[in-house]
Amino acid sequence: MTTRPDRGGDPPSRPPAVPAIPAQPGPEAAAAGPPPAAPTAPEADTTGADPAADAEPAPRPDRAQYGVVAFLALVGGFVIFDATTRIGSAINTADPIGPKPVPILLGVLLLVIAVIYAVDVARGGAGEPEAGEDVDLSLPIDWRTVLLLVGAFLVNAVLIDRLGWVISGTILFWGSAYALGNRHYVRNLLIAVALSLITFYTFAIGLGVDLPAGVLQGIL
Repeated sequence: MTTRPDRGGDPPSRPPAVPAIPAQPGPEAAAAGPPPAAPTAPEADTTGADPAADAEPAPRPDRAQYGVVAFLALVGGFVIFDATTRIGSAINTADPIGPKPVPILLGVLLLVIAVIYAVDVARGGAGEPEAGEDVDLSLPIDWRTVLLLVGAFLVNAVLIDRLGWVISGTILFWGSAYALGNRHYVRNLLIAVALSLITFYTFAIGLGVDLPAGVLQGIL
């Protein structure tokens, strides 16, 4: 009856087909996670930039630093030469080493530092620029201030034996304050005299070193 139509009538209706149910993944497949995505080809670099061009150039040695290297080597050599030719040997049994080893050691250390510094400069090493908040690196050197400070030290060196430390030191302190822009003349003079007297008696009493008294000999 279900395979052929009834006589004089329409063929009987068939039951609807049941759709197929896809297989569900088991617990092991769920724990493994989703399947890996297919690898995609890397995007082509359309900018045309050369990676080697973006690399920073190798630092060039600062040849001006070789002057510092030469100065350190010169000072070290002079100290060694002076210690070996002018300084005498031990003069008593209380000092069996003598005065030579210390300056010789300092001279050798200066030479070692000069060599290490030269190697560092040759490899491109350079010190960090001054980054103080009150320093403008774009301004030129203030030669007036530099020359005034040098003059104050030279005047002190010339007058210290003739006038004494108190007077020459006062000139040094007062002149340095003036060179650095301080214009409180009377106050700076009083401070300079006080500093000179303090240093004079500190060396004389505390260290046992007598600074030149000069024209104030017998007064101080």
